[in-house]
Amino acid sequence: MWYDRLSDYLMEKRYKSDNLCPCMFIKRTSTRFSIVVVYVDDMNIIGNLKEIDETVTYLKSEFEMKDLEKTRFCLGLELEHRETGILIHQSAYVQKMLRRFNMDKAYPLGTPMVTRSLDIKNDQFCPKEDDEEVLGAEIAYLSAIGALLYLAQCTRPNIAFLVNLLARFSSASMQHH
Repeated sequence: MWYDRLSDYLMEKRYKSDNLCPCMFIKRTSTRFSIVVVYVDDMNIIGNLKEIDETVTYLKSEFEMKDLEKTRFCLGLELEHRETGILIHQSAYVQKMLRRFNMDKAYPLGTPMVTRSLDIKNDQFCPKEDDEEVLGAEIAYLSAIGALLYLAQCTRPNIAFLVNLLARFSSASMQHH
């Protein structure tokens, strides 16, 4: 109900909506633009400062709303506003993930992947040997891989290769993986 009212109101103000993404409203002029993104009962407004101020003013005149200023968290992403631009990261998610998998005391590395050995006996990514034991259910290997895949897909593409390599061992993960 309220979404229909909001949508109609924004359309009156020359915003356009897309059938593929009905929660996004875009308004462009020759020199300015603004985008209103609606998520459940929240809105993010992006654009030129003058256009943002104008949009906020007429939205407040029509709807009861609270301006929370600049967005700091959105859909699990952290937005850090700097003079040079906006930094998007997931530091809080990483810290939570490290605690969840008891890795919060581990030492960070400059590169997420060790170099591979050409000697098959020394390769950490070799398949399971007959005498090796598969990790039990008490080790949340699949959960860790899922959490890392989410991280790689959102803000850390630099770990994507390694995470996909480790995901190959989901059905028979060893301690060295």
